[in-house]
Amino acid sequence: MEVASYFVLFSAIYVNIGRVKQLLTPFILPIALLLIFCFWNIIQIVPLPLSLLSVFSPTAFSYYEMVNADFGTISIDVAQSKIMLYKTISYLCFFISAVMLCNTMQRIRTVMLVVTFVGVFQAMYGASEVLLNIDNSLIFQLPIKAWATGTFVYKNHYANYLLLCLSMGLGYLVYSLLITQSSKSSKQKLRSFLNTLLNGKALVRIALAIMVIALVMSRSRMGNSAFFAAVTIVGLLSLVLIKQRTKGLTILIVSMFIIDMFILSAWFGLDKVKTRLEETSFTQETRDEVVRDSVPLLKDVALTGAGMGTFYTAYPKYTGEDVDIFYDHAHNDYLQFAIEAGIPATIVLFLLPLLAAYKCVRTLRDRQTPTAKGFAFGALVAIIGMSVHISVDFPLQAPANAALFIVILALAFKVSDRKFR
Repeated sequence: MEVASYFVLFSAIYVNIGRVKQLLTPFILPIALLLIFCFWNIIQIVPLPLSLLSVFSPTAFSYYEMVNADFGTISIDVAQSKIMLYKTISYLCFFISAVMLCNTMQRIRTVMLVVTFVGVFQAMYGASEVLLNIDNSLIFQLPIKAWATGTFVYKNHYANYLLLCLSMGLGYLVYSLLITQSSKSSKQKLRSFLNTLLNGKALVRIALAIMVIALVMSRSRMGNSAFFAAVTIVGLLSLVLIKQRTKGLTILIVSMFIIDMFILSAWFGLDKVKTRLEETSFTQETRDEVVRDSVPLLKDVALTGAGMGTFYTAYPKYTGEDVDIFYDHAHNDYLQFAIEAGIPATIVLFLLPLLAAYKCVRTLRDRQTPTAKGFAFGALVAIIGMSVHISVDFPLQAPANAALFIVILALAFKVSDRKFR
């Protein structure tokens, strides 16, 4: 039976290999970047003679030399690096699946809507737990504090997930505004208004407001800052790049600030987020000490890294006396990836969102398809928001956030393809 199953599987792959090649050819570069990073993850866990290891990774060599081993790996914690390798391969599969399965503009719009309403569920669930004064969360039975966490344990991961969902909601709303034609007569205006209520735009706008409320209630300083900064940058950029824009698009960008930030957010605790930002100081926070202590660690493993998933193993050796909290993450994904993968591999990986952002800008400027422009708008918000947030936290270490971000990047490349209509 197993032989027959494998025969059927490989026969199906062989028969469809031409179709697979056709679908994946436009995305060779981003797939190659992910494959290179996966390959480096494998290299990190391959046993090497200590004489060779001492050349490539003196830090790892020192660990294995202490136990008189004959062979050692670049990774100082092979078990954790294997877990991270499986995750990386999974993200690669997410990327490939997204570009192959989302092969129509209708499917792209469906993805935007599904992600938006998943975000609404997270927002309503997280906000309800706080507003109803529930003692323990329904999912993990953890104590409910003064901030929303949804189905996440860590509020900043929750805020980052909402940021990604908000970006897709914005993308769908931009798409719907781009296909709206200006009405001249009163009858046409009334018809347009009723159509807006029936075709889902009003629901999506309400969904965005609900998610903004939950984002504010998360009390995440950088989550809120990253989102509103990203919307500001992309909003202003789109006013320059999108040539045939409607008045509704301009009104949407303005309303995101007037309605969401100053009215809704004020009711649900924006002042508390502002207070947290104002009260943040280097004397209260120890994250800056973690960055300070991690710089010598980075210098020691800059070329090859200490191994994916090994930050919490490598960092204690470099911890300063003024840090009395255990840190399993660097609270800076740029730094953590550089420490674990090495600077060259980290550059390869972060070329992926950089290239996707470039594709989004070109899509906003050059493509005329409303769905493509709408998704590019949302994806650019997600990329800029994520790039800001990971500078002070580790949202990419959460599989839900990383998987969703990978799908957004994949579809950003997809909609930039001029042959895709």
